[in-house]
Order: sequence, then C-alpha cells, then structure tokens
Amino acid sequence: MKSLGRLKVGVAGVVFAAAMFAAGCGGGGGESASGTDLSDASFTVGSKDFTEQLVLGYIIVSALEAAGANVTDQVGLAGTDAARQALIGGEIDMYWEYTGTVWINHLGNTDPIPDPQEQYDEAKAADEEENQITMLEPAPFNNTYALAVRSDAYEEIGVETLSDIGPLIEESPDEATICVESEFNSRDDGLPGMEEEYGYEFPEGNVSLFDTGVVYDRIAEGDPCNFGSVFETDGRIAALDLQLIEDDMGFFPVYNPAVSMRQETFDESGEQLGEVFNPIAAALDMDTMSQLNARVDVDGELPEDVAEDWLTEEGFIE
Repeated sequence: MKSLGRLKVGVAGVVFAAAMFAAGCGGGGGESASGTDLSDASFTVGSKDFTEQLVLGYIIVSALEAAGANVTDQVGLAGTDAARQALIGGEIDMYWEYTGTVWINHLGNTDPIPDPQEQYDEAKAADEEENQITMLEPAPFNNTYALAVRSDAYEEIGVETLSDIGPLIEESPDEATICVESEFNSRDDGLPGMEEEYGYEFPEGNVSLFDTGVVYDRIAEGDPCNFGSVFETDGRIAALDLQLIEDDMGFFPVYNPAVSMRQETFDESGEQLGEVFNPIAAALDMDTMSQLNARVDVDGELPEDVAEDWLTEEGFIE
C-alpha cells in the first residue's frame, strides 16, 4: 500500500511497487463492504508524519481502493502546516484533521470549545465559510495533547495535575524538566499556551526538543526530563508504563479526527465518501486507536498493514 517514492526493503517491496505502478496507484486488494462504487473517481490522499496519522492515512487509502477509486498515496507528508497547505493548494484531496487543530491552529481561535460536538460543528461551519474546507463525520476518540511522567516518579515528584508544576518550578526547579517535539513547543495549543494558561514557565535550559517518538523513550528513562508531551491515544503510554498528568484547568482542546477535504471534492463525491468513511470513523474509539498505534510503535508492524488488517477485521473491506 506504499506509494511510488516510498521504497520498501526487499524483493517483495519492489514487486509490489511495480504492481502499483501498473495499476495506476489504485485498485488495492479487497472490496468495499459499503457497496459504494468510486471506480470513476481519483483521489490523492495525504497525512501528517506521525504514527497515528500514518495509520489513519492508510485507512483512507485502503478504503478508497476497496471502493474502486484510483488513489495516489501521499501519506506521511510532514507536520500540520504542510498537510494543511497541501490540501488548500490542491496537492492532496483529503486527510484526517483534528477538530481542535482546525479550531485553534487553522482558524486562529484562542479558546477551545469543551463540548466535542459543538467544537466539530463550529469548526466545520467556520472552515467551510472561510476556507472552503469541510469535514466528514468525526471519530469519537480524542487524541488530545497531555503531559506524562514515568510511573515510578509520579508520586515521588508529587505532580498529579498541571497546576502542580507551578509549585515544583518554585521549590525544585531542577526537577521541572520537560521533553517536547517541535509542534508542541511552538503551537498555541501546546507548551506556550499551556504555560500562559497555568501561569508558570519551565526554567531556561529545562526544555529539551526531540522527535516525537524519542520523547516517549526520554520520559521513560527520566533523562534528560521528568515530563514530556504525549498524545493520549499513543500506545507507548501503556507500553512504557507512563502516567498522564491531569489537565485540571481543561486547557487542551478536544481533538476528534475527521476526514477533511476541499469543498469541491465534497461537492463531487461527498455522499459516496460519507458512505465509506462515516461508519469507519464511528468505529474508531480510544481503545481501538491506541491499539492500532501500539501495533506500529510497540509491535513493529507497518502502518499500511495495520490499517488494512483492521478494516478487514471490522468488515469494512472484504
């Protein structure tokens, strides 16, 4: 299910890439259980570049191919801004975006809407009006940001809520160390906004920047940080025995994902795309997404295999 330009290791990968080229990058294995026929449609599918987005991206690819669509795979583009600009610029036709990201980052709002349905409705309506971008129905899982700490240090450090970090900074600044990835370090719904909301700032030199996956290992080892930014649906939280810190002031927005696309794409194929993806979205709850993420990050499976296996197991493709 990888695209041309994403080289798989080994003979099987070369053979598969050749088969994809011959098929025009579409027509994957299986058929859509929805009965939707998209054989006359062509789509370019993207995603961001972290595990959950790769799995979600390949869920789109596999589901569209099963419905007969011709699919060009651009899964794993880069970060949030790159995926959004690719959508706006017509380089991709769709990807999964999170309602909190739309509301805060793309639309420029500063206050999240606590109710998930209301935030989806408001974000969808505003994005349609301002940017001609729309969303299908959202999944119920909430991949919100959180801070985590290794379990054996949870009680020792004495931080159970994000508010508790303030006194820790005052009394034991050497313990107030945090590892973050680049987006969390700069986004208004990340570290800068969190510090402003809670009224403290991590000491200079106590913030370490790593790639997303490395952050989890650094938290688990307590070196060089006690705390770190995580996604709540990441399977490594349980696998590494990390403890989430309570967001007691409700700073972080709700991040329900929905398939996001330009209005012109929806106008052309929205009804059929809804038939395919709305039932899939409804089946993606917290436990399910955490397990799918863990199959990649903990068990070492490929995101495209995890996506297709899950769709088959759940009866979405045959």
